[in-house]
Amino acid sequence: MADQNYDVIVLGSGPGGYVAAIRASQLGLKTAIVERELLGGICLNWGCIPTKAMLRSAEVYHQMQHAGDYGLVAKEIEADLEAIVKRSRGVAKQLNQGVTHLMKKNKITVHMGEGVLTGPTSLTVTSDKGEEQLSAKHIIVATGARARDLPFAPADGKRVWTYRHAMTPPEKPTKLLVIGSGAIGIEFASFYNDIGVDVTVVEMLDRMVPVEDADVSAFLEKSLTKQGISIMTGAGVEDLKVDGKGVTATIKDKSGKVETTDFSHVITAIGIVPNTENIGLENHAEMERGFIQIDPYGRTKSAGLWAIGDCTPGPWLAHKASHEGVTAAEAIAQELGNQEVHPHPLDRSSIPGCTYCHPQVASVGLTEEKAKEEGYELKVGNFPFIGNGKAIALGEAEGFIKTVFDAKTGELLGAHMVGAEVTELIQGYTVGKTLETTEVELMQTVFPHPTLSEMMHESVLSAYGKALHI
Repeated sequence: MADQNYDVIVLGSGPGGYVAAIRASQLGLKTAIVERELLGGICLNWGCIPTKAMLRSAEVYHQMQHAGDYGLVAKEIEADLEAIVKRSRGVAKQLNQGVTHLMKKNKITVHMGEGVLTGPTSLTVTSDKGEEQLSAKHIIVATGARARDLPFAPADGKRVWTYRHAMTPPEKPTKLLVIGSGAIGIEFASFYNDIGVDVTVVEMLDRMVPVEDADVSAFLEKSLTKQGISIMTGAGVEDLKVDGKGVTATIKDKSGKVETTDFSHVITAIGIVPNTENIGLENHAEMERGFIQIDPYGRTKSAGLWAIGDCTPGPWLAHKASHEGVTAAEAIAQELGNQEVHPHPLDRSSIPGCTYCHPQVASVGLTEEKAKEEGYELKVGNFPFIGNGKAIALGEAEGFIKTVFDAKTGELLGAHMVGAEVTELIQGYTVGKTLETTEVELMQTVFPHPTLSEMMHESVLSAYGKALHI
């Protein structure tokens, strides 16, 4: 095929890549995107969105099982895993089609196939239709990442699963082992527990969801244990023996005791591996543990070569990738002569994190422990869901909101939540941090009643000894 030249080529169409392409096109740049599988990448097709569809089904099922608490009668309620998966895949397909529409709307040329760099600003795309040679003034690498396998028991899709297998399971597990208690592991543990599976979670660190505030970790462990999930922290899986009937796991607990336990299936959620091998990055980018090293705008060490998202240093979150995509596209436009754009480097301290288990977890900024390590003198607030009228009316009185302030300046350093819908609340504090809000502005803000957001206000008041409803 004939050579094709662009201003910008984006390699990978996940939430970082396709957003970068849209923004570049909006800025008047001739843009192309290269994708080897499905537009929307892992997030839209196999990650963020379809998992939330499954978790929503589990949430509705959980509520129906407690219909009597709301004065309702629901009998013979069952969870149909096949139907749940079918709905989830339908949601993913709809979003994939949405991205396809956005590419057309923004006049972005889509090249389906395997992209390999032949230089900082050129690449080859190979598909069943042949080979294309593409070049651009700038290339953005947005190839994402994949699940990390256990070295002694790689996922086979039958008995040992990654998140991808767990989303389209060949059968419903009877007894499930989840290795790792980060967001992915805990979300699947919560989902399968809610639909009636016997679930055990093994975490090698001393607490679950270890990136979260210690108080959140402790509360969540207590809540999930009460729901029937067996949680082993400070423990490790030393071996898995797999056969056609199931998996025998050798687990060492925190006391050093080693036992073997049989499970029907295992989900490994022990981190990610960046998709940076065999794509031509050699000599063009500085690498560390497989991740492409970039400046705050996404530049690599080679002029014209940029990188964003999960193939770069963390946190490995879709919204972080999208933000980086916009920043990189605007920085490229600026380099190409557009003086009307003013890209801002990413502030990693203001990136929220969300975990969609039951109860939900959300946070932004420093944990109390980390803030102390950094030498801050603190004011810490905490307000429980049980003190909020809307939470009680919803039948969701479990949880709390914690805020961490610099005692000297009133700067909001961090916010940490566990409970119903906290993933929808956290953005309020994220905006506050971005605007460098102090406790005074937050205290003087009027929060609507009755809402869960009132707890955000009360938590700030609590940090300064002024809480009203507890």
